[in-house]
Amino acid sequence: MNKPIRAVAIFFMLLFLALMINATNYQFVQAGSLDDRPENRRVKEAAYSSERGAILVGRTPIARSAPVDDEYKFLRSYGSPFLYAPVTGYFSFGSSSGIESSQNEVLSGSDPSLFIGNLVDLLSNKDPRGGNVQLTLDPDAQQAAYDGLSALGEGVEGSVVAIEPSTGRILTMVSLPTFDPNNLATHDFSARDDTYERLDDDASEPLINRGVQKRLFPGSTFKVVTAAAALESGRYDGPDAEVPGGDTFQLPQTSGESGVVDNEGRICPTGLTLRQAMEQSCNTTFAQLAIEVGSEAMLRQAERFGFNSDYLDDLDGQVRSVFPTEMNPPELGQAGFGQFEVQATPLQMAMVAGAIANGGVVMRPHIVDEVQQADYDAEQTDPEELSRAISEETAATLTEVLVSTVDNGTASPAQIESVEVAGKTGTAQRGVPGEAPYAWFISFAPADDADVAVAVMIEEAPGREIAGGQLGGPIAKAVMEAVLQ
Repeated sequence: MNKPIRAVAIFFMLLFLALMINATNYQFVQAGSLDDRPENRRVKEAAYSSERGAILVGRTPIARSAPVDDEYKFLRSYGSPFLYAPVTGYFSFGSSSGIESSQNEVLSGSDPSLFIGNLVDLLSNKDPRGGNVQLTLDPDAQQAAYDGLSALGEGVEGSVVAIEPSTGRILTMVSLPTFDPNNLATHDFSARDDTYERLDDDASEPLINRGVQKRLFPGSTFKVVTAAAALESGRYDGPDAEVPGGDTFQLPQTSGESGVVDNEGRICPTGLTLRQAMEQSCNTTFAQLAIEVGSEAMLRQAERFGFNSDYLDDLDGQVRSVFPTEMNPPELGQAGFGQFEVQATPLQMAMVAGAIANGGVVMRPHIVDEVQQADYDAEQTDPEELSRAISEETAATLTEVLVSTVDNGTASPAQIESVEVAGKTGTAQRGVPGEAPYAWFISFAPADDADVAVAVMIEEAPGREIAGGQLGGPIAKAVMEAVLQ
């Protein structure tokens, strides 16, 4: 072979090699990123036109794909939309939220766990189908929470979250105001865009799941965490240990009325017990306890319950509950009764109650119970211990104190006949003069072996006097009764 022919042959071989490398790069190395490009409409249309798996509560589908006679073949449909929308979210062309987003690979059928089923469908010449996602929600408890929150009237904003203390299964997750995801799943994309824009611009934030995406001052419900830190410090022992009290308390390094903590009319004498301080929700007691324990120990205790961390893996959008990492003594005193910069989600406060009910152990919360192939072969979510927040002894003491708070104190609206209930109220100031406070309530039952722990948070209730026990207690009671029935 002469030199010119050899050069041409080498040149074409190099071109062929470059072509093969480039094709391999596009088909394998960059395939995922190319599929995910926003402008790649073909991939989105293919995914949107396939049969998506159902979202189930028990065996009842609350979201499914219904066949339709248009170019997209299937339309996502939501049963009981307002009841479940904050959890399911919505699925639309190019966007999704909630379980529809976090479990998209399963629902669309692209999850590796569904490979065998998809392969069988392919060999059988069947269209691929997505897997089903079964949730941990209890339908009766979910309805009770929704009805109770809705009964507070037009304009109510709030959330109810209930968990099973021994497993971390989320039994209830309600958020108001809510929305109809069917209006966002429509194939009329112009109407969908108008609906989304209206919902997104709404000041009441109907698109967010307040159970995990809204954190507020927890107020007096946080006194449970402060009491846990005081007991764990070894300074106090048992429900009848004498704790600091007083009608008022001047925060350290302050002078004048702005630094005075009072009990908002409740009776909290000097020399009272931990049981009495919790029953009467004495701000002066828990401010002093937090200062005695110190900022490092308070931070450590809060974080053992889950503050300042991410722990919800199967539902997108969790915001972290916050306990400040640095505080001076007056700030720490305010933090002791759930003010200053302490903020929590309803899920976080349900976890606090659940940990006490579970002997001091915090279980990782989860809302996906099973992932199912189209033929209902299931992969169960196993319970997972997240942390030990407190000792068994401390948990027993707090349980006894919280039972007394329901039986004899501010949490009495949660009483259930023939069932021992533990609970705590909370009314948190917004820090804005003239604005109504937030109402909170946490509880669990039965107190000696709890099946359910509940957190109720009410952000707005127009026309209502805001008080954690008065507003939140009956809702918590209804949810607990629904689980226990």
